[in-house]
Amino acid sequence: MQEISEILQFKYTWRNYQQKFLDGFQEHIKDEHLHVIAPPGSGKTILGLEILKRIGKPTLVLSPTLTIRNQWRSRLLEFFTIDGDFNAYSLDIKSPDHITFSTYQSLFSLSRSFGDNAKQQLLAFIKLHKIETLVLDEAHHLKNEWWHCLYHLKEIEGLTVVALTATPPYDSTATEINRYFSLCGPIDDEIAVPDLIKNGDLCPHQDFVYFSKPEEAQIKYIVNYREQILKFTNALIANTALQESLITLNFYIAPEESLEYIYQNPTFFSSIIIYLNSCGYAVNEENLKLLGFSNSDVTFPSFNYEWAEILLQHLLIAQREEFVAFEQVLMPIEKELKRIGVLEHKRVNFVGDEVLYRNLSNSPSKLESIFQIVKHTDEHLGEDARTVILTDFIRKEFLNFKGSETSVLNKLGVLPIFKYILAKQVGKTSLGVLTGSLVILHKTALNKLKKLLTIENLTNAPVDGSEGYVLISVPDVLKNKIAEAVTQLFTEGVIKTLVGTKAFLGEGWDAPCINTLVLASYVGSFVSSNQMRGRAIRVDANNPDKTGSIWHLACLDPTAINGGKDMEKLQQRFDAFTGVSLKDEVYISNGIDRLVLPLDWSESSELARINKNMLLLSQQKSVFKNRWNEAIEEGNVLVRELKIPYGQEQPYAKTKKMHALNAGKYVMLEVILGVSAFVPEFLIKNMGAVLNKGIVQVLYLFIAALFLGFGPKTFKALKLYFLFGNQYKKTKKIGEALLGYLLDSKVLSFESVNATIHSEQNIKGSFSIYLKDASQHDSNLFISLLEEVIAPIDNPKYLLVNGNWIKRKMGIRNYYVVPKDCGKNKTEALLFQKYWNKEVDGSKILFTRTLKGRKELLKARFSHLKYQFEEVSKKAITWK
Repeated sequence: MQEISEILQFKYTWRNYQQKFLDGFQEHIKDEHLHVIAPPGSGKTILGLEILKRIGKPTLVLSPTLTIRNQWRSRLLEFFTIDGDFNAYSLDIKSPDHITFSTYQSLFSLSRSFGDNAKQQLLAFIKLHKIETLVLDEAHHLKNEWWHCLYHLKEIEGLTVVALTATPPYDSTATEINRYFSLCGPIDDEIAVPDLIKNGDLCPHQDFVYFSKPEEAQIKYIVNYREQILKFTNALIANTALQESLITLNFYIAPEESLEYIYQNPTFFSSIIIYLNSCGYAVNEENLKLLGFSNSDVTFPSFNYEWAEILLQHLLIAQREEFVAFEQVLMPIEKELKRIGVLEHKRVNFVGDEVLYRNLSNSPSKLESIFQIVKHTDEHLGEDARTVILTDFIRKEFLNFKGSETSVLNKLGVLPIFKYILAKQVGKTSLGVLTGSLVILHKTALNKLKKLLTIENLTNAPVDGSEGYVLISVPDVLKNKIAEAVTQLFTEGVIKTLVGTKAFLGEGWDAPCINTLVLASYVGSFVSSNQMRGRAIRVDANNPDKTGSIWHLACLDPTAINGGKDMEKLQQRFDAFTGVSLKDEVYISNGIDRLVLPLDWSESSELARINKNMLLLSQQKSVFKNRWNEAIEEGNVLVRELKIPYGQEQPYAKTKKMHALNAGKYVMLEVILGVSAFVPEFLIKNMGAVLNKGIVQVLYLFIAALFLGFGPKTFKALKLYFLFGNQYKKTKKIGEALLGYLLDSKVLSFESVNATIHSEQNIKGSFSIYLKDASQHDSNLFISLLEEVIAPIDNPKYLLVNGNWIKRKMGIRNYYVVPKDCGKNKTEALLFQKYWNKEVDGSKILFTRTLKGRKELLKARFSHLKYQFEEVSKKAITWK
C-alpha cells in the first residue's frame, strides 16, 4: 500500500517563513513534542497538515469547534490532494482512520461513555486504533474537565504531541499556564508577524488606546472604597489585641523549635514580623540571629496591602483552624473585611480586582470613547471607513431607549453602543448590529439584504427611538446565511460601522475589508483579544494598500498612579502580541511600552492631549506602514529576551553617562576628581603643620580629613556600583555561566552550539539580555532559566551562596537560585556551579532540603523581602 506521505503532497510553494519553520521541524520533534505559535494569516492549519504528513503515523486532530474541525478537512482535500481524491480520514472519533478530525468535546464525550473505568478504556481505545500522533489546535480553548482526557493520552508511550496556537494563555492563572505548558510542552518555534507583513500575508497595522475617566458616581465609589481600606489598615496597625496574640505564637517566640512550620510558611512568617515591626515592636534579635542577621542587616519593607493580604489570608482562611484561640480577635476583623468587600469567595483582596475592575472596564465613559473613534474614522476615511466594534454583551434592556439623554446608557454593550452613536450622530444610516440573536439595519439596506438572501419577505419591525432602523427577525435556518449577507453589505459599504459581540464575530468570522477595530471587550482573556485583532490585520485583495487600526479602551482609576486595574489588564493584553513602536525609536516588540505612555496617571489633565494625539497618529497610515518596513529591515528574527529594570531612586541620566562608564564608576570618578582638588587645598592650608610636625602626623591628619570629607561619598559610590553599576555586567556573566552549562549538559537538549550572549542597555537605564544564533526553543529555554536564577527566591532545591562580607554589609544580594531543571540532581547542580564559579564568583552550592539548608533558605528568602512584590525582570519578544 502506498504511504500516506506519498499520497498527500502540498500542491503549492511554501512561503519563506513556512519553509524556514519546516526546515527545523525534525530538530523540534526529537522530544516527541512540537509547540508552535502561528498568528492568524500564517497558514497554521496547512502547516499542521504538513507536520502530521511528515510524522506519517495515525493521527488524531482535535479542534475547539466543528467549524474549525471542518476547516482541517477542507484544507486537506484542497491543498494536499488531486481533485479531493483521498478517503483515509474520518470525522467520527468513534470510527478513527489514518487521520481523524474531531473536537475536544467529542473526546470528552467518548471518555465519559466508557463509564467508571474511563481512563483505562480510553487508553485502550487509542492503542487499539494505533493512534500515535495527537494534534492540539488552539489548546487554550480547553475547558477544565477536558484536560483530564488529554493528560491520560499523554501517558501513552511514544505518543507525539503537536500543539498549534495563535496565542498561549499568558494572562491566565499560574496553575492554568503551568497546565497548558505541561500539556503542550515548551514553545519550539514561532512564526513572526513581521515575516507575515514582509511577505504580504498581513497588512501593516497599529494599536492605539483611547483613555477615559470614570463618571462622578464611579469616582466617589472608588475613593470611598480606598478610604475604607486605608481606615481598615490603620485600625489593623493599631489593633493591640492582634499584636498581643501574634507575639505569643510559638514560631515567633522560639523559631528554632518551629523551623519546619516556618519553612512551609515563609511568607506568612515574614508578614507577621513585618506587621509587628510596623506596629513599633522591636523584632527579637535572637530570632534574626537564627536566620543569620543582625537588626542592622535587615531592611523591613512597609506593611502594605500585599503583606496585609498574606497575613489575613492565613489567619482568616488558610490556617483558621490553627488559630482557634484567636477567634475573638479575628471575628471582628473578618466581619469588617466582608463589610467593605475585601473578603469574598474565601479570598482576601485589598486591590479589589473584580469589584473595581468590572466597575471601570464596564464604565459608560467608554461609550464616548467609542463614539469619538467612530466619528474620527468616518471623517478621515469617508466612504472607505469599515469599522467593527466588538463587545461582550448585547444588553437587550436598552433596545427601546429613546431620546438624546445618553446618561441613561450606563452599561457597555452592543445596544448601548448602537444607541449612543445614533444619539450623537442623528441621521446616520450606515450603522449595523450583528449578533447571534440580533440583526439591526437601516431600512435603506433592506432591499439589498433581500437580494442577497434571495427571499421576497423578511420580517422586520422599527426600532424604538432609532429612526429609520429596523430589527430583523432571523429564522434559525437563515442564521448563517444572514451573517454572510450582512458581512457582504459591510464589505460593499452599505454598512460602514458594525457593532457585534466578541462571541459571534471575534473568532472564525472573516471580513478582510475591516480597517478599524474597536475592542470594547473586557470579559475575554487576551487570547480572544488577539483572535479579535486577527480580524483587522488580514490583507484585503480588493485594497492592496490596506492598513489596520486597532483601538483599545481604558478607563483610568484616578486614585492609582499606575492607572488602576483596567490599565493593568490592558498591559497584560499587549504582552500577547508584537507590534511596531508608535513614535520615536523604530522597533518591533511586544508589550505596551512601544506606545510611549506616561508612567504616572495621577495627572488626568493629560488624557485629552493623549487622546487627541492618538487620533492624529491613527490618520497617518503611510507613517506606520513606513515604520513597519523600516523596523522589519533592521532585524530578521523574533528574539526572546529578559529585561531588567533600572531600580534606583535617582533618574538614570544622573548616574550614567551612556556608552561610557557605568553608574558606579561615574560616581567613583566624582570622588577621585574631588580628592584631586582637595589635596592641593589641604597642603596649602596645612603648610605650617608640614614644616613643624613632621610627615607622619600630617599623613594622619590628611587621612582623617579625607575620610570625613569623602568616606560617605566613597561608600555610596561603592554601594551604587555593586547594586547597579555592576548589575549589568553581573547579569551578563550569569548568562555566560548558564550558556556554558547548557552547552555542556546533556539533560536539557540544548542544540545551539554557536549561540552567543548579547546585552543592550537603553537610555532609561534598563537593560536586556538574549541569545544570538540560537533556535527559538533554545532561546526560550535560556531566558526561562535565566529568569529563574535572578527572580526572588521561592523554594529551590539548590542555592548558590556567596559569603562576601563587604557585600553583605552593603546589603548586596548574595543568594542566587540554581534553576529547577539545572538542579534535578547533585551532579547537574555541581556542573552548574562549575560554570557559575568560572564566570560569576566563587559561590558555594547549598542543598536546601537539610536542616542547615532550610535555615539558609529562610535567610535567603528574608534577604529578598524587598523584591517580594517587585518586578525584578520581565520576558519580552523583540525583532532583532
